[in-house]
Amino acid sequence: MLLPPRARDELRALGWDDHFASALAALEAEDEPGPAGARAPIRIPARVFADGRGVLTLSDGRGQWQSRVSGRLRHQARGNADLPVVGDWVLTRADDEQPGAVVHALLPRRTRVARKVAGDRPDEQVLAANVDVVVIVMGQDGDLNPRRLDRYLTLIRQGGATPLVLLSKADLAVAAGRAAPVLSSLAAEVTVVSACLLSGELPPPLLAELGPGRTLALVGSSGAGKSTLVNRLLESDTQRTAAVRASDDRGRHTTTHRQMFSLPGGALVIDTPGLREIQLTDAGEEDEVFPDVLAFAADCRFRDCRHEREPDCAVRAAVADGRLSSERFDRYRRLAAGVPARRRRRGHS
Repeated sequence: MLLPPRARDELRALGWDDHFASALAALEAEDEPGPAGARAPIRIPARVFADGRGVLTLSDGRGQWQSRVSGRLRHQARGNADLPVVGDWVLTRADDEQPGAVVHALLPRRTRVARKVAGDRPDEQVLAANVDVVVIVMGQDGDLNPRRLDRYLTLIRQGGATPLVLLSKADLAVAAGRAAPVLSSLAAEVTVVSACLLSGELPPPLLAELGPGRTLALVGSSGAGKSTLVNRLLESDTQRTAAVRASDDRGRHTTTHRQMFSLPGGALVIDTPGLREIQLTDAGEEDEVFPDVLAFAADCRFRDCRHEREPDCAVRAAVADGRLSSERFDRYRRLAAGVPARRRRRGHS
């Protein structure tokens, strides 16, 4: 289907690009011919702006409407991860009794943010799709946890998006007499910024990501400041916020479902409910989260060195002489330790 210029511009404002245009063309090329004289269905691309309780909110750039997944698409899905979520591009049809009311196809995702579901099942939950940047929001009021940050960074790398770490509530850290975190030590080769989201300027590295058609997703614990940030970006009090508990600096779930918003400057932002548990979907990304450890590991005698008791381990040598901090090496080992355990539970050697 050749989209008219106006429709292309409206879709591109929502993040449509050549990746999705090619996917649409390939899908239409596979359409089986109908009876003689029958017209092929007219497919309408739309983006999912919200998902919850089996109802999707879609937009084509001109308006929003609610839709549901067709029985055929639900039957073909291998699990919930194959069903549309916020940020996905889907196809509806103009020839339905209620045009656009049923989603008939899901276009291949460019990126995704997903975690493993709780328990021993290998299934995963996709939190958001086709995201350019994932902003990890952690409050400096006690919510900041480097090991949890490592897990966030791993699942974001697995999904192909770019991470950005935003440490919120800088004013509360000062008031409580907490030492300012050393930003460079939290995440190597990842942008880490600090801010007070209730007042003051937002960090320039964050604002630089808000280009037209760009999609950002916010993840973090309840009460970390995600909804407050959305309100700042929207320049309105759209998302409900609440105070955190004094006992653990965690908030109540004021955001109950995933939703995408169009920002005044043309970017899109996805707000997500707070995550209590972060289980990784696969292995092998810990080296990307710790490129400094990987650099030292290149000089180990054995290619498969686990940096435990092997002779001539360059990583342990770097820790011993202070070139690599013991705290960072401990975080690396804790993250890597969960990988073989997950594989064993799936029955792999």
